[in-house]
Amino acid sequence: MNQATNNKKLLIVDDSKVSRMVIRARVKVVHPEWEIIEAATGDEGIQIALNQKPDFCTMDINMPGILGTDAAEQILQQLPTLRLVIFSANIQEAFQERTKNMGALFVAKPVTEKSIAEALRYFTESV
Repeated sequence: MNQATNNKKLLIVDDSKVSRMVIRARVKVVHPEWEIIEAATGDEGIQIALNQKPDFCTMDINMPGILGTDAAEQILQQLPTLRLVIFSANIQEAFQERTKNMGALFVAKPVTEKSIAEALRYFTESV
């Protein structure tokens, strides 16, 4: 395993407990040394990101309160080196374009082993 990918911190922001559990379980298989923290809303995700300063973040779009894309923009303004993936079933081109413009990666839900692998490649390719 690459030493540069050890001791990393991942923030999972999704209102679906099942999605958070699936992402956490799959990431732990590939990177058991990573610390994983979770948030169920965009507002909570912003607070945790600013306090915990994760290396990586997965973000849903449609959640109670602030949209995930709005939360992602606020997080990336404060933590510009964070690698962020938007996981969403909302595949409207406007959301995908907005994700690209903020320097993040859009991955369509459902959360699967394949989609998580895509996110992990994005996270670790520049480490």
